[in-house]
Amino acid sequence: MGPLMARLRLGPRPAPLRMTGGGCGRRRLGAEAGPGPGAEAGPGPGAERQYLQRSIVPTLHFQPSLPRLPIPKLEDSMKRYLSAQRPLLDDSQFRRTEQLCRTFESGLGKELHARLLAQDKQNRHTSYISGPWFDMYLSARDSIVLNFNPFISFNPDPKPDYNDQLTRATNLTMSALRFMKTLRAGLLEPEVFHLNPAKSDTDTFKRLIRLVPPALAWYGAYMVNAYPLDMSQYFRLFNSTRLPQPGRDELFTDEKEKHLLVLRNGNFYVFDVLDKDGNILKAAEVHAHLKYVLSDSSPTPEFPLAYLATENRDTWAGLRQELLNNGNKETLGKVDSAVFCLCLDDFPITDLVHLSHTMLHGDGINRWFDKSFSLIVAKDGNAAINFEHSWGDGVAVLRVFNEMFKDSTQTPAITPQAQPTPVDSSRAVQKLHFRLNETLKAGIAKAKEKFDSSMQTLTIDSVQFHRGGKEFLKKHKLSPDAVAQLSFQMAFLRQYGQTVATYESCSTAAFRHGRTETVRPASVFTKKCSEAFVREPSKNSTDQLKEMIAQCSKYHGQLTREAAMGQGFDRHLFALRYLAAAEGHKLPELYQDPAYGQINHNILSTSTLASPAVNIGGFAPVVPDGFGVGYRIHEDWIGCNVSSYPARNVREFLQCVNKSLGDIFDVLEGKPVRS
Repeated sequence: MGPLMARLRLGPRPAPLRMTGGGCGRRRLGAEAGPGPGAEAGPGPGAERQYLQRSIVPTLHFQPSLPRLPIPKLEDSMKRYLSAQRPLLDDSQFRRTEQLCRTFESGLGKELHARLLAQDKQNRHTSYISGPWFDMYLSARDSIVLNFNPFISFNPDPKPDYNDQLTRATNLTMSALRFMKTLRAGLLEPEVFHLNPAKSDTDTFKRLIRLVPPALAWYGAYMVNAYPLDMSQYFRLFNSTRLPQPGRDELFTDEKEKHLLVLRNGNFYVFDVLDKDGNILKAAEVHAHLKYVLSDSSPTPEFPLAYLATENRDTWAGLRQELLNNGNKETLGKVDSAVFCLCLDDFPITDLVHLSHTMLHGDGINRWFDKSFSLIVAKDGNAAINFEHSWGDGVAVLRVFNEMFKDSTQTPAITPQAQPTPVDSSRAVQKLHFRLNETLKAGIAKAKEKFDSSMQTLTIDSVQFHRGGKEFLKKHKLSPDAVAQLSFQMAFLRQYGQTVATYESCSTAAFRHGRTETVRPASVFTKKCSEAFVREPSKNSTDQLKEMIAQCSKYHGQLTREAAMGQGFDRHLFALRYLAAAEGHKLPELYQDPAYGQINHNILSTSTLASPAVNIGGFAPVVPDGFGVGYRIHEDWIGCNVSSYPARNVREFLQCVNKSLGDIFDVLEGKPVRS
């Protein structure tokens, strides 16, 4: 199961996803292409299809038999923790941390671990990390903008004329609705990682495995090296929102509602996209309603409500209660229960930096960041998903993202020449009006001021390295991800003279209610290799430097495999700390150690996405003095999209990354490192 990775950066504050494949294609099990039950026509432009696919194997067939997330042995977690601390500490600091680990392991840690195991045995329906992880997200009081919500942008539609804003918004919306219907009907292909597709991704196997009872189905897949993934989070994709509450937010889902929420110029609109029987409206009707919204000349409201969802969560909770008290219960209910949020922007995208700022945070007026996900479509058809992170991890988001891109580009619901159905959109589309008193107006004005001030501190820039990518690195028997991570270590050392805490997260979705585990890319191997390249390249031969790169790659692969199997240390230590607090213990000394604080202050927060549908992804740093490093390793080039606050220099960091990659490629080609 080593290559099974869906990575997500979650620092001291949780954040965005990364998903990679490790050599084998990540494919799904058991579907027939084309329309399923209820489809009104075959695939193709203009076809009124209700379903994306009809899976031979029911969507949640494997869910009951998924294995449980293991709790690592305490001694293993302590060893892994110390290994990750070694490159970050001097000798005296490390000795102190080592002693604290020994004390914890033989004392309170041992007791807490025993209770965690006992608690886990009593809750076999879930994982030991699920409850604490939800609490971590929902109890966080920071604004979810920048601190939590990431974005993933779509590649343009390959057919240029389909990138017209109205056409693309209609097609992507229809594809999202088809996904929703397919999921709810149990016809969506189960999410499965195939290590040997020739055996497991066949009609014969699908027909056999669907006959195996769900309580045993996972074992049948395992026998042919196929690994079904947890899909328990998928139901939160639609009709869901995060509701601000004092102290701890709540997740809300209402699958009965049939309307879409559309934002334009800070105005809120809703219209039904499903009929009374739950069937998707004809594409021509959705097309007509969106055209009506785009033709509305209403100015931006004097007090745009959307700013409230960018506030500190306790502040927002108080203002939401004020909204409810002021007669907005029904209107807010329509926002909360909408299928999803579609944001239509009135300007084109100028470049990648503008794209990142627009899709990550925008101007605060035309977003509702609390929705499970928002589909954003700019004037020129550039589109992205911005998603709220508390309800789940990126496996579900990337799945709907990929399916939306594939369906909207291969079997679009409308063509650019299509004419909207002559329906009375003025009756079907409802513009929402909010009753605002002086307290709410003051709250919106304050939220706008804070939002504008925060966004001005964020810098984003990108670089593309074109000397090679995945293909070249695999020829040298190196992990492309390990090399990218090594380049970040080398770059930071070159720029700031340090090795710092680095975060790369790996999905544990191969287990029931699995969440994520952390890969710690900063190691004694990357530190030694970085110092050799940056500080003394002439003291080592090309062969010696090659060997150091190979050691980094091998160790990174080991860390990744362990994390995917739930054998890291971060989640285990987090759960033990959570349990200690729940039982009223004083914070154990291990967690008071400055070294523990330092390793969880993730200055390099890294994330990657591997999908042909993805143009670029991005997120903010998780700490004020950090970098948010989004990267993608293509077959023949490597791209980085990096953010920072004023404490760090993005442009200089990217220059150092480019130099580091150049040095690594020089060595792999047998050339000396250039000074």
